[in-house]
Amino acid sequence: MYQGLLHLHNLLRWIILILLVVNIVRHFTASNQPFTATDKKLGLFLMIAAHTTLLLGLFQWFTGATGLTNIQNIGMGAAMKDSVSRFWAVEHATGMIIGIILITLGITVAKKPYADAVKHKRTAILFLLALVIIVLTIPWPFREGIGRPWFPGM
Repeated sequence: MYQGLLHLHNLLRWIILILLVVNIVRHFTASNQPFTATDKKLGLFLMIAAHTTLLLGLFQWFTGATGLTNIQNIGMGAAMKDSVSRFWAVEHATGMIIGIILITLGITVAKKPYADAVKHKRTAILFLLALVIIVLTIPWPFREGIGRPWFPGM
């Protein structure tokens, strides 16, 4: 079961990245257009994917060998001295939580009574910040010691 959830977590990464890019491009190019129901739906799909991935990640952090269990086994001081342990214990989770908070804030901007141009601009900026943070804290395959495959099961 754990392996299947890990694969789903990995697959949802791509959905989030694609939806972030689509949303960012849409909001930057539609700055002078009305904020439509399509804009809200794309943001909602992004938020659903992000929050689902967060729940899967938190489950893995609490039950898997690289999160809380690793901290309990070697201690927080030792985990912080080892770059791989530190990435899984702190950096990955913290970066992703910050990215998901920014995504959620971007969605809430759409609900505020701002002018459409302001909604597009603020949403695009929040989503762009989220994208940068998420890309920096993903365990890409080329990152030594922490890399995960490009696609699940590879």
